[in-house]
Amino acid sequence: MKVVTIVGARPQFIKSAAVSRPLREENIELLINTGQHYDDDMSSIFFRELDISEPDYNLGIGSGTHGQQTGKMLIKIEEVLLKEHPDFVLVYGDTNSTISGALAAVKLNIPVAHVEAGLRSFNREMPEEHNRVLTDHCSDLLFCPTQTAVNWLAKEGITKGVYLVGDVMLDAVLHNIKIAGDRSTILTDLELKPKEYTLATVHRSYNTDIPQRLSNIFSAFADIGRKVILPLHPRTRKQIVKYGMTKFFSANNSNLKVIDPVGYLDMLMLEKNSKLILTDSGGVQKEAYFMAVPCITLRPETEWVETVDAGWNVIADDNTDNIIKTANEYAWPKDEPEPIFGDGHASERIVKALSNRELYEY
Repeated sequence: MKVVTIVGARPQFIKSAAVSRPLREENIELLINTGQHYDDDMSSIFFRELDISEPDYNLGIGSGTHGQQTGKMLIKIEEVLLKEHPDFVLVYGDTNSTISGALAAVKLNIPVAHVEAGLRSFNREMPEEHNRVLTDHCSDLLFCPTQTAVNWLAKEGITKGVYLVGDVMLDAVLHNIKIAGDRSTILTDLELKPKEYTLATVHRSYNTDIPQRLSNIFSAFADIGRKVILPLHPRTRKQIVKYGMTKFFSANNSNLKVIDPVGYLDMLMLEKNSKLILTDSGGVQKEAYFMAVPCITLRPETEWVETVDAGWNVIADDNTDNIIKTANEYAWPKDEPEPIFGDGHASERIVKALSNRELYEY
């Protein structure tokens, strides 16, 4: 049995770490890093912190247009698959690395397993939505994090090979939260006190590539009335300069503190201790829910509708006034979030299914 795992972006490093541990213990995994995220702050640090084995193949693709990046990945992944002849190709989430790995595999008649299958935002302007839909329809094994995801697949006629396993990101958080508490010094370094700041992230091209949306979001950050910590994604930093938006980061906006991207352990500590999270990241929305931290989503929709239904996540889009009003006035839940993302053992179920052991198929 041989499984080739394909990753390339920060969220995939986190998800794959949980699954790779048991796969490596059974000596059945080879790891490909496409290099979609290629600087140290977005890539190498996660391999070190999460104790992920060094990739067996580093493709070094880097940045580019969606077509360029996907095409280069497809060519290089195919070369590896032709050499290794795996029994399964395992992909995660909704990135260009995901769809490239799935397409390369199906063209060679290699079965595909998709972790985080069944997610839908129904916003076809987002490249991630096309990636996740196409990957699901290429896949032989579909590992769903929630019942909602199972239901969406069934509505599209996909019922064979569907497993409700829970969310591997919950596995990762439960495994790493104590480690983060022991190792991270980010709160001390930034002179932050628990529950006295807001954490923000912005990286989706849907926001960063549209100047008005980005300006609206930064206007909210500047006027929200409390300290906002913003680990700045390289794409967002580039667009800020391109659009001439550096005014938002002047000394006059003393409540907005921009920092470099942080590693996973530091991010867990920033999330856990924040009073509120503002984000366009699907992964951060979930981590906020896991840690019972209120979240405002800076998009017109979310694939994680369960967090909205539970009252822990509010969709504010790029509406400046709505973001500020929700941040300052919304009545957040008092009780702990319901365990709708599983029990922290999703990774074990995935490995059982890949190893052809008995596991309940939905």
